Amino acid sequence: MRIQEFHQALADIGARSCHIGRINRAWLKGQPLDAGTRHQKSEDYFPLSVRDGLAPIAARMEGLARIRSQHTAADGSLRLLVELNDGQMVESVLLPRDGLCVSSQVGCAVGCTFCMTGKSGLLRQLGSAEIAAQLALARRIRPVKKVVFMGMGEPAHNLDNVLEAMDWLGTDGNIGHKNLVFSTVGDPRVFERLPQQKVKPALALSLHTTRADLRESLLPRAPRIAPAELVEMGEAYARATGYPIQYQWTLLAGVNDGQDEMDAAVRLLKGKYGVLNIIPYNSVDGDAFQRPDAGRVAELRRYLHDNGVLTKVRDSAGQDVDGGCGQLRARAAHLIDSSRLRRRDAAQAPGQAGTD
Repeated sequence: MRIQEFHQALADIGARSCHIGRINRAWLKGQPLDAGTRHQKSEDYFPLSVRDGLAPIAARMEGLARIRSQHTAADGSLRLLVELNDGQMVESVLLPRDGLCVSSQVGCAVGCTFCMTGKSGLLRQLGSAEIAAQLALARRIRPVKKVVFMGMGEPAHNLDNVLEAMDWLGTDGNIGHKNLVFSTVGDPRVFERLPQQKVKPALALSLHTTRADLRESLLPRAPRIAPAELVEMGEAYARATGYPIQYQWTLLAGVNDGQDEMDAAVRLLKGKYGVLNIIPYNSVDGDAFQRPDAGRVAELRRYLHDNGVLTKVRDSAGQDVDGGCGQLRARAAHLIDSSRLRRRDAAQAPGQAGTD
């Protein structure tokens, strides 16, 4: 479902733009659609046709998404497994300090070799209202003042819906524009479209290496943009918006954490208007990649920082609750598939009733 469908449904029952605005703000706060304000009850504001026709629209919006399960982590994050109307599932994460990480697709087509979401492939796009519904659900639990599009999916592959959702969150959702973060592996359309938007988000670019050949191996279906060119485009956007770029670098032991890579990162990023987030890999059982030890991570951060690259260590939220992107969904999907197999096997087994 897209936001325009929601607004058209409201217009069809007689809601004017002022009414639609109030309903928007209520929903994005996690409140009922007919919520009033401190100074005015809804029945004193909405026309009778709106009050009478709002219930089925509210039911439709409520049915967009629901929280299937919640998983509290030691770091203060709360990972949410969100079930959509068709039974598909995505993940949202309430982050410490009033942040929320949302998903833009069910699965992902980029196929990053170190990402659980990428292993499932792309199943479908999320509509703009489904993306915003993740904020509405999260705000029923605790305040949200920042939204990052770093969950399941590649936002550039669902650009129209993501930009619609961002515009909504940056206006009626009351999220500051620099507190909306568009994360991407890099796509020319991003650098064309984002500067044209009324709501211009901050930008996070998945770099992961300075080597074009290694990046193609790690991100097999990302656009073939060399890291140096990607940084150049990011720098232009950062200077135009006044928001520093967040360069993302998932640290994989023995793959992209060598001294040669760090030296190249210094040459590439020193003096740029941005910050390098190094993210130690969230290892899972049986995975080909491993997480560098804590001492090595600290050493890399110190080296980069001392050589002129502002560097922060960003652990994936909720590592103690299968916090890597896509892990909760994969686990839930496995349980559902196992349950279906058991029911199928039971249905196919010979009947026991009446036998000796």
